[in-house]
Amino acid sequence: MERNRTFVTDFTLLGLTDVSGLQVPLFIFFLLVYIITLMGNIGIITLIRITPQLHSPMYFLLCHLSLVDLCYSSVITPNMLVNFLSERKAISYYGCAVQLFFFIDLGATDGLLLAAMAYDRYVAICCPLLYHTIMNKRYCYFLVSFAHMGGLAQSLIQTGCTFRLHFCNSRKLNHFMCDILPLLQLSCTDTFINEIVLLVFGSITSAGSLLVVLVSYFYIITSVLRISSTMGRQKAFSTCASHFVCVTVFYGTVLFMYLRPRSSYSLDQDRVASIFYTVIIPMLNPLIYSFRNKDVKGALGKTAGRLFD
Repeated sequence: MERNRTFVTDFTLLGLTDVSGLQVPLFIFFLLVYIITLMGNIGIITLIRITPQLHSPMYFLLCHLSLVDLCYSSVITPNMLVNFLSERKAISYYGCAVQLFFFIDLGATDGLLLAAMAYDRYVAICCPLLYHTIMNKRYCYFLVSFAHMGGLAQSLIQTGCTFRLHFCNSRKLNHFMCDILPLLQLSCTDTFINEIVLLVFGSITSAGSLLVVLVSYFYIITSVLRISSTMGRQKAFSTCASHFVCVTVFYGTVLFMYLRPRSSYSLDQDRVASIFYTVIIPMLNPLIYSFRNKDVKGALGKTAGRLFD
């Protein structure tokens, strides 16, 4: 780490594009996205907390997902917005390390919470009579704690391995944020161990939680197809469809970004793809998971009615 500091004190982020005419329009667009993200996730957290009807395992997990999404977007988006309007798009060495730490921590936690929500839907549809026995308060806290501990462990290992490297050739980071892959390209030391660690721990967290999602949905689909009523099947599928769409987008992007050989990396494509899971998905989650939900819309209507009465 000492040797690192003798060569690099900060990094220059190249951003999404170097076209000067696009900087202000991109700033306006992502500022609106960030405002919607803040309002949506804070609104969901507040609504769930103040509405007794939403004090159930599904909404408990959703509340924590919204909290993680809120923090996740806030780690990346404000710095990106500043850089759109800055002449020199710089981030300090330690600032880069902190951003990478929280980026990995919150991203891994997000994925594990999505897996927990898939398991919750599996229990609700496949074991409805045992739902409240299995998904009790203690077990819900365990799932959330496990997600946070898993994200923290992943982040400590990945960040530690990345910032043990020597960055002595260039300070230009071909990204809009501090991420592992562009940092590996700046290193002038061997990154083989880092690539192995990235592949192994990325597989454990991402592929492991994805496996939970796939197994849960296999049993959900099998159970739903046994329902004789068409309306019953539609209702069961509707409770899972939105979650499945977000899971597909999230895990599809993450697996595309990280679980492939380094020879196939294209940072120009990767930095655009990473916009989806760092900026867009945290905005979409409260909309997809909640605003199409009858319970949430009903609670929102009652809350609005009390405020304006």
